[in-house]
Formats: sequence, structure tokens, C-alpha cells
Amino acid sequence: MGFFQRLKQGLTKTRGGLTDKVDELVKNTRVVDEDFYEELTDILILADVGMAATMDIMDKLKARVKAENIKDADKARELFKQILVEEMNIPRPSLRWPMVMFVVGVNGVGKTTTIGKLALRFQEIGRSVVLAAADTFRAAADEQLAVWAQRANVPLIRGQEGGDPASVVYDAVQSAKARKTDLLIVDTAGRLHNKKNLMDELSKMRRIIDREYPEAEMRCMLVLDATTGQNGIQQAKQFKEAAEINGIVLTKLDGTAKGGVAIAIRKELNIPVWYIGVGEGIDDLQAFDAKEFVNALFGESQS
Repeated sequence: MGFFQRLKQGLTKTRGGLTDKVDELVKNTRVVDEDFYEELTDILILADVGMAATMDIMDKLKARVKAENIKDADKARELFKQILVEEMNIPRPSLRWPMVMFVVGVNGVGKTTTIGKLALRFQEIGRSVVLAAADTFRAAADEQLAVWAQRANVPLIRGQEGGDPASVVYDAVQSAKARKTDLLIVDTAGRLHNKKNLMDELSKMRRIIDREYPEAEMRCMLVLDATTGQNGIQQAKQFKEAAEINGIVLTKLDGTAKGGVAIAIRKELNIPVWYIGVGEGIDDLQAFDAKEFVNALFGESQS
């Protein structure tokens, strides 16, 4: 099964809570009127698209329906799809090497597994990778990352449990430079109970990168668990205060009816979704494509 088919399958729960209801609305109303807009608004909010994104989408839909003098609900549905694609379609910046990728997120979102899958993805396109276990506060994270490093056959730089994460990053940078590695991926602590400590920790690690590895491109990716819906958005807002986040990895889309959060992220956070995960397999983490995502969400073909 190709990724698009797995994506369609993985979005089954969200489709039941969002696009199936949209299709049912279109089928039952046939015309575009205030009742149509009101019901569509309710569907979006209940699917965890969020109030801000929902109002923005509805305003754009109403404006375009009026401008194009559309009366038929089927045509409004096509416009709705187009608007969803436009809302989420943010081009990813081109990859530049060498690169350091900080991966942040609360514990339990699939952060360490995501790092392992990213290491394998980049290896597949011929890039060399080093992993850094800078979450020194959770022995389980270190051990889990060690399993992925072994699986991907890449070096893992680790420190003492409870040690200074910045010293791990320093050692990892020296190792990456000595090996002329393309990509250094850094696992960071998932603590949010004290944002100041997290901010200070990330700032210290960034300063080391700037000082020791100025030629490296810096990326910071936040891993969010789609099953948490709007709660994930709140987590992301806190991390955004603590770190300069460039992109989102949205995991566990296959386990939730709250996949509408993928639409909310762009409006609420102004950060693009770069990767999505729809399963436990290595190939179940893929680059995000807005058109592909919306087609899968509506249960339609890839084209």
C-alpha cells in the first residue's frame, strides 16, 4: 500500500467527523444559504479545526461564493476544498547542508520515534546522520534513541543521566564536524512545567551551535500528537514562546477523529506542517503535501 492509500486509511476517523459530514450536508441541502454556512461552521469546530481557522475559512468561502455567484452546494464544496489546500499549502524551504535539527515536544507525542524515522528518511536520500541524546532527564528517551540509532546504523552521542544537555550538543557538534556529517538531529527534553528552564536550555544549545558550527543550517521542529487536538495547539503556543520553531511534525493522525487540527495549526500558529505520521511503520512518516492531504481527507483520488 502506497503512502497516499495509507493516508486515506489513516484519516478514516477524521473523515467520519469532518468531510463525510460535509458531503452529507451538501447532499441534503443542495443550495448555499445561511443554514448551509451555519451547519458547515459547526462541522469544522466539532472536527477540532478551531474557532480562528473556522471563521477565516468561512469568510473566504462566503466571499468566493458571492464573487463567483455560486448557488449550488456541490460547487461550494469544491471551493471549500480549494480553500483548505490554500490554507495549508506553505512551501518548505530547500534543504541546506550541513544542518542541525532540534526536535522538541512534550513527552509521549512520539518525539524519539520521529527522530529515528527522520534519520532513516535522510539516509535513504544519501545523507549522513548523527543523533544527539540531549534529553538527559529521561533515561527511557536515551535508551529508545539508542535503539533507533542502532536500527539506522548511525552514531549516537549521549551524556550522563541528569547531565547538562548543552555539553551533549557540544560533543555532538564536534563529532558531526569531524565526520563531515550532513545532518545532526538533537533530541531535547519534553518538559513544559517550567518554560524558563526550557527556554534557557534551548538558548544555551543554540549558542553552542552558533559558536561552534556557524556554517550549519538551523531548524527546529515541534512534534505534536494529533490525538490531543486543540490541547496540542496550546502546547505548541508554549513551545513557540520558548523556541524559534520552523515546522511541525504531526503524529498519530490515524488514531484520531481530530485530524482537523492540521488545518488549525496554520492559522493558530503560523507554522507549516512539514511531516505527518499515520502509523507505526518506518514509511508512515512522510513529507506533508496539502493537496494530497485534502484529497485523502475527502476520500478522493490522488490527482
